[in-house]
Amino acid sequence: MWLVAAAFPAAALAGGSPVALVTAESANQVIAVSLPSGKILRRVPVHDPEAIAAGTAGPAVVASPSGTVTILAWRTLRTVAVLHGFDSPELAAITPDGTWAYVTDAATGELSAIALASHRVVDRVFVGRGAHHLAVAPDGHRTWVALGERATTIVVLDTSHPDRLRVIGQIHPPTLAHDLAVAPDGRTLWVTSDVASHVSVLDTRTGRLLGSVAAGPPPQHVTFVPFGRPRAYVTSGYGSSIELVDAGTRAVVRRRAVPYGSFNLAASGGIVAVVSLLNGTVTELAGPTLSRLMTVELAPATRDVAIAVW
Repeated sequence: MWLVAAAFPAAALAGGSPVALVTAESANQVIAVSLPSGKILRRVPVHDPEAIAAGTAGPAVVASPSGTVTILAWRTLRTVAVLHGFDSPELAAITPDGTWAYVTDAATGELSAIALASHRVVDRVFVGRGAHHLAVAPDGHRTWVALGERATTIVVLDTSHPDRLRVIGQIHPPTLAHDLAVAPDGRTLWVTSDVASHVSVLDTRTGRLLGSVAAGPPPQHVTFVPFGRPRAYVTSGYGSSIELVDAGTRAVVRRRAVPYGSFNLAASGGIVAVVSLLNGTVTELAGPTLSRLMTVELAPATRDVAIAVW
């Protein structure tokens, strides 16, 4: 175990203690890690867990590309449902109000809506083969789905009624799309790439390219924190780096080193967590400064991360 700890930032999440929920697919586990101590709170068996989504409170949703979606209870991480009827579920996202989860299925090309209160798939809509990364607007009314990890097409959906999903358009990004995230004001869609060392910033209404953000070697991943002056965080796993970007000006404010292979990330309140697929670590950083608070080794490989409050 490799651990570096520092005092928790003043912007720590109120009302509880932050916990990183990490998928370790080769170990068939979801691991809960206390932040910033790095103490392992739970190791929960889940078959082939790849992607995880969770709000600060409420259940966690785990996608396993072998064909299941698992819902884990808040705090206990007890399995409350294992949903079938998927071929290759890839990514999950929780709606801003915390009541729905969306899951992409690369094999069927569908986006599914899961009601978290009833643990049921309520609607499915075909978006296109290879459905993979997705982003939900801050008001929940629009969702974007990339068709593949090197996507030439991003599908736009009306998700104002999650039980009646509706495809309303397509965007063809200027570079092959990998990850997607919507800025806190809902006006721009940030698109990372598997082939280009920058992030494209698109108008959410028209799909027009508005600008770009310099990033490390691809593929990158991106997420936002909406509080205060909106901030974006961009990782480069092969570049062993994370960037703090002013979401308004799109200027890179600072860059820090993180463990090699740190692709996926999550941010909430004043903290950021990144996981290394290649080193099996989770790293916590202070959001405003990117100062490293801790790094702890969890498993041979750690794929995805979400932040909850317990």
